[in-house]
Amino acid sequence: MKIKLLAAGLALALSAGVAGTAFAQVKPEVLVKQRQSAMTLQGKYIGPLAGMLKGAVPFDASVAARNAAFLDALSQMPWDGFAESTKGEKSRALPVIWSDAAKFKQSQDQFRTAVGALVSATKGGNEAAVKSAVGDVLKTCNGCHDTFRQN
Repeated sequence: MKIKLLAAGLALALSAGVAGTAFAQVKPEVLVKQRQSAMTLQGKYIGPLAGMLKGAVPFDASVAARNAAFLDALSQMPWDGFAESTKGEKSRALPVIWSDAAKFKQSQDQFRTAVGALVSATKGGNEAAVKSAVGDVLKTCNGCHDTFRQN
C-alpha cells in the first residue's frame, strides 16, 4: 500500500513539474525571448549566405547546405512566440502583427517557402541557383521586417 501511495505521489510530483515548466514558458517575456533568440540564430545562419550572394565570402556548397538546413529548422520556431499576450512586452514587434494576423501568417509562410527552396537549391550544389534562392530568402526577411518590425 505504501509503495502505491509513494508511486502515486511521485507521478503527481513529476506531472506537476512538467506542468510547471509548460506554464513558465507561456509567460509573455519568455515568449518574446524565445522568438528573438530564434530570429538571432536565423541571422547567424543567413549572414554567410548573404556574404556568398554578394561575393564578399567565397561560395562554399557545404556551408550553404549546412546553413540552409539550420535555417529550415529555425524557420519553424519564432512564430508561436507572437502570442497576443506579448503585445505589451518590450520588443520591436509592431501592433500590425496582431491587427492583421492573416498578413503576418502569409509573410511567415512565404519565408518558410523561400527557405525550403533554398534547401532544395543547395542539394544540387549549383552556385547560381543557391545565390538566387538566398536572394529570395532575404527578400522575405526584409519584407516582413519592413512591415512588422520597428527599426
